[in-house]
Amino acid sequence: MNKQDLKSLKRNELSKWFAKNGFPAFRAEQVFNWLYKNGIDCFEDMSNLPADLIDYLKEKAYFERLIKVDTIEAEDGTIKYLWGLSDAEQIESVYLPFADGRNSICISSQLGCQMGCSFCATGKSGFIRNLTTGEIVDQAFQMQKDISKAAYGEPRISNIVFMGMGEPLENLEAVMKAVNIFNDEKGFNIGMRKITISSSGIVPAIRKLADLEAQLVLAISLNAPVNSLRNRLMPINKKYPLDELLSAVRYYINKTNRRVSFEYVLINGINDTIEMAEKTADLLKGYLCHVNLIPLNPVVGFGFQGPGRENMIDFKGILEERGIECTIRQERGSEIQAACGQLRHLNK
Repeated sequence: MNKQDLKSLKRNELSKWFAKNGFPAFRAEQVFNWLYKNGIDCFEDMSNLPADLIDYLKEKAYFERLIKVDTIEAEDGTIKYLWGLSDAEQIESVYLPFADGRNSICISSQLGCQMGCSFCATGKSGFIRNLTTGEIVDQAFQMQKDISKAAYGEPRISNIVFMGMGEPLENLEAVMKAVNIFNDEKGFNIGMRKITISSSGIVPAIRKLADLEAQLVLAISLNAPVNSLRNRLMPINKKYPLDELLSAVRYYINKTNRRVSFEYVLINGINDTIEMAEKTADLLKGYLCHVNLIPLNPVVGFGFQGPGRENMIDFKGILEERGIECTIRQERGSEIQAACGQLRHLNK
């Protein structure tokens, strides 16, 4: 397709595209406003655009538009979405409302995943391709429309986490363009510190992200404090072992002055022992960081089990005794397969 997807363009890129095609920059601002402030992604409904511009846009441009195939809602209000893409592939993303007023969404950055983590459903079907910026942005756009109904933007999405399908740092350019649109005051207007990018530990991309000095939240999936076990759980560790990963994390902290979050999925009898807690505390000593302990969510066909409550509390206690800030994440939507590690690449 030779047409330009306008949802894949940052605001300044949209202005340049309009200028290149002979239209004033204020027309780009109008389109951007219709899109992200009013939830309108149909040229004919943008009432302040002249007819000749509408005709031109219909010929030369389009808006990426995901198809809502299905939704399922949990008792806590979590909604999992199944989206159809233009190539007939399907992805999942999740809306998570919280009692404190936050409206968070968990979005995908790739079709499938090639990281192959042994406890995660997403990589089970393999990797297909990166999502485009438009496909990433439209997950948020469509969920905002769906939860708002007639009043676009109410309630407003307040937080975005790239913790859905895929490894965001393997699609860094498209992800960061989407982040710019989410953060833009005339876009979604979501504060940078309310946007989280989760990574299994792609060392060169962590350094590249650090050089951007974006004030977002970086979350690293740690899951083991020793290479032998992390190799088993997360094959990426064979390429980027813990010493290289933590060197990149320190570089990131020094460049951004931002605290890093370490995600640790607790698996019964595997990485939830007292020994592993002590080694984790030793590994992270001196880092500006926070640890999120995540009880393993059940995945059909996987042999792992989640930890007992006592093991989680003991693990948390050891980290805190040694000066590591730590919380146990309250998982949402696990009964509808919408929690951490449960999203899948699907197709018809």
